[in-house]
Amino acid sequence: MNIEDFEDIIYKKEENGICTITFNRPERRNALSFVTFLEIQAVLDDMEKDKNARVLIMTGSPEGRAFSSGGYFNMKMVTEIPKDIMKDIDLKDIAQKKICMKFWNFKKPVIAAINGLALGAGFTMPLACADLIYMADDPETYLGLIFVKRAIIPEFGLSFLLPFYVGFQKAKELLYFGDKIHAKEAERLGLINKALPPEELLPFVRKQAERLIPPKGPSLSLKLMKKTMHDYFREIISSTLDKENEALQAAFKTHDMRESTKALMQKREPIFKGK
Repeated sequence: MNIEDFEDIIYKKEENGICTITFNRPERRNALSFVTFLEIQAVLDDMEKDKNARVLIMTGSPEGRAFSSGGYFNMKMVTEIPKDIMKDIDLKDIAQKKICMKFWNFKKPVIAAINGLALGAGFTMPLACADLIYMADDPETYLGLIFVKRAIIPEFGLSFLLPFYVGFQKAKELLYFGDKIHAKEAERLGLINKALPPEELLPFVRKQAERLIPPKGPSLSLKLMKKTMHDYFREIISSTLDKENEALQAAFKTHDMRESTKALMQKREPIFKGK
C-alpha cells in the first residue's frame, strides 16, 4: 500500500525526525479497520527505510471525539475493500498478530497520545505497540476493555500483557467486568505513563519525542535498548496472539457474541445465555 493512498490515517513527517499517525475516521469515532492496520504497516515500512525518521507519535483526530473506538469489522465493510488491498488481509487474524509483531520488531520509539476514549483495540494496540503512553485527563476520556460486554476475548496480546502490567488478580477484574478506566486510575495502575490536562497532552508528547532524537537522545542506543527488552518476550507475545486468534474464532461462533451484536444495534443490554 502506498502512503499516498491512505484513507483511514493522516501520516506526517517532519524534518526533525518526528512522524505522526492520526486516526482520521471521525464518522466512526476513529475506529480501526483492516485497512487502518494495513496503512499503519505501510507507515512502519516507510519509517524503517528512512534514516531521518526517528520517532512515531500515534493520536486520534479531535473531530472523531476519540483516540479510537476500537475495531471496526463487519461484512459490509469487508466487501467494500478493493481487491488489490484485500489480498494483503488475513480475515482469520482477528487478534492482529501481523501488525502486533511488526510493532514488536520495530526498533524506533513509538508514543501514543490518547486524546479521547480508547475502546477495545483502541487501547490494546497502544498498550502492545507503544513504548510510551500519555493520556488526556478529562471525564470524556477513558479506557474501555469492553470485551466481556461483546462476549469475546482481548486481542493484541493483552491476555499476557495485562497481567504483566497490573498483576494477575487485577487483570482478571479489569477484563471480567470491563469497567471504564479514567486517566488517573490508568496512571496509578501503570497502564499509561502520565495523565495530563487535555490542552497539555500533545505539546508534552512532542517534547518527550524531541528528547528521543539527536542531539538530545542517542537514537542508536535507544534502538538497542528496545530490541534487548523486546527480544525475551517475542516468542511469548507470538504464542499469545495465536491462542487469542483461536479463542476469538471460537467466540465469534457463539450465541452470546451474536446477542451482544444485536443488543448493541438495538441500544439495549445483552441477555447472555453462556453458550
